[in-house]
Amino acid sequence: MPHSAQIKIPATYMRGGTSKGVFFRLQDLPEAAQVPGKARDALLLRVIGSPDPYGKQIDGMGAATSSTSKTVILSKSSRPGHDVDYLFGQVSIDQPFVDWSGNCGNLSAAVGPFAISNGLVDAARVPRDGVAVVRIWQANIGKTIVAHVPMTDGAVQETGEFELDGVTFPAAEVQLEFMDPAAEEDGAGGAMFPTGNVVDALEVPGVGTLQATMINAGIPTVFVNADAIGYTGTELQDAINGDAAALARFEAIRAHGALRMGLIRTLDEAASRQHTPKVAFVAKPAGYTASSGKAVTAGDIDLLVRALSMGKLHHAMMGTAAVAIGTAAATPGTLVNLAAGGGAREAVRFGHPSGTLRVGAQAQQVEGEWQVTKAVMSRSARVLMEGWVRVPGDAF
Repeated sequence: MPHSAQIKIPATYMRGGTSKGVFFRLQDLPEAAQVPGKARDALLLRVIGSPDPYGKQIDGMGAATSSTSKTVILSKSSRPGHDVDYLFGQVSIDQPFVDWSGNCGNLSAAVGPFAISNGLVDAARVPRDGVAVVRIWQANIGKTIVAHVPMTDGAVQETGEFELDGVTFPAAEVQLEFMDPAAEEDGAGGAMFPTGNVVDALEVPGVGTLQATMINAGIPTVFVNADAIGYTGTELQDAINGDAAALARFEAIRAHGALRMGLIRTLDEAASRQHTPKVAFVAKPAGYTASSGKAVTAGDIDLLVRALSMGKLHHAMMGTAAVAIGTAAATPGTLVNLAAGGGAREAVRFGHPSGTLRVGAQAQQVEGEWQVTKAVMSRSARVLMEGWVRVPGDAF
């Protein structure tokens, strides 16, 4: 019986922040997958092992969570003032689609290291020792990210003492600057708050009318108060991810928020746009035990935040959602800002299921509208494996 042989494609498996993904240079992809479309999506689905009705991604590189079902395509940038173009694809676990609607802030930490190591950054811009500044064009959302990548003896430094809650081992620190992170695409019209308000009454049939902060910064995000939906803000994954009714309520909030933000035209479109917007709930500081067993006290943090990604409570915090948290915290009157105690602030430390994270942002009002110039946070990244990924030749 005829069969199709496997082909091999140069690839690197990397951790960035609290996520993992398969990284490709655009030039290394099969010709049909070098342009957006069905062939590219089919290839990436097969690489990751989706769609998988068992929900395990056993026959691919995915690891059955939204944090590990990710792909990245990088190329030299022709855009002035940038070194590399970065395209992120969030691969659905059980459905046959790749969501290109947003960025992954965690994997953003791995883009600079990969770009340097794979010849995508002009060698003259990379010091032998010190810090290389890599200017990244985030193609999904049309934004600039500046990565500060440590270098030692002419190579990217990956090991170090920087600790990140949600990541088991310490590594080298990569500082990221998300420039002008308020989204300008997806129908937001350039407004950080697409409804024109820092807090709205969001009507969600079957759930109720909730106070909500809907923001486009880092990634479109819908924030609600934890106590309004029956939570404390100290929950870990098991408290929510095994509760089908709770997940359905969160999806309803997300879908109605997307509609209100102008990201979709009908509620039906939310099903094929799982990556954005995110939905998160916030609460004032309280002590809890993180998933690692680490004790987090109320004095360690400014507020509590829990966020869902691809229909599940995230084990830590998405990097892009952290940008949204920092931006909202810096904007007086948002639910995030109020949970953190209100008033003006340029940085916030929040508690998430794996521990704590600090993110900084500077917001200002210009002609009556809030704007933020950049958000800053530190992550780490490391190459886990490099070589070739193999897929059946007829998979795309």
